[in-house]
Amino acid sequence: MANTFSLQPLRHLAQKKNDAATKNLGQLNRHHQSAQSKLEMLQQYRRDYQEKMQDAEKSGLGLEDLRNFQDFIYRLDDAIAQQNDALSKAQASLQHGRNELSEAQRRMKSFDMLAQRHSDEEKKLEAKAEQKIQDEHSGRRAAYHNAESGDEH
Repeated sequence: MANTFSLQPLRHLAQKKNDAATKNLGQLNRHHQSAQSKLEMLQQYRRDYQEKMQDAEKSGLGLEDLRNFQDFIYRLDDAIAQQNDALSKAQASLQHGRNELSEAQRRMKSFDMLAQRHSDEEKKLEAKAEQKIQDEHSGRRAAYHNAESGDEH
């Protein structure tokens, strides 16, 4: 009769952690992509607004309007800087999530290897027990045949 793998509860827990790390990495990846998209959108909006200001200057822009354009561009620059910070944090979180998943996968692989070793050992023990039974059966049959041969003489 085969013994159960005694580390099975830990293997199951490692599988759950691996699944959670995979799900978390997906969320972190989506958050990173969102932060990247927002940054690109802000940068494009700034370029467009800069062009709009330059076009307005060519057609004769008043001092008050020029100041409003510049103030808005400064605010866009601040928003871009904040979004760069958010993107950096998202990248750091994403890398942390990758490391977490890698560690969870390493643990799963370790438990899988231990489970395989356990299974291989159980198969060896079963084969050994089967061989012992066959040897005993062969021994009894040989003894029976020898006893019968001895009775004929």
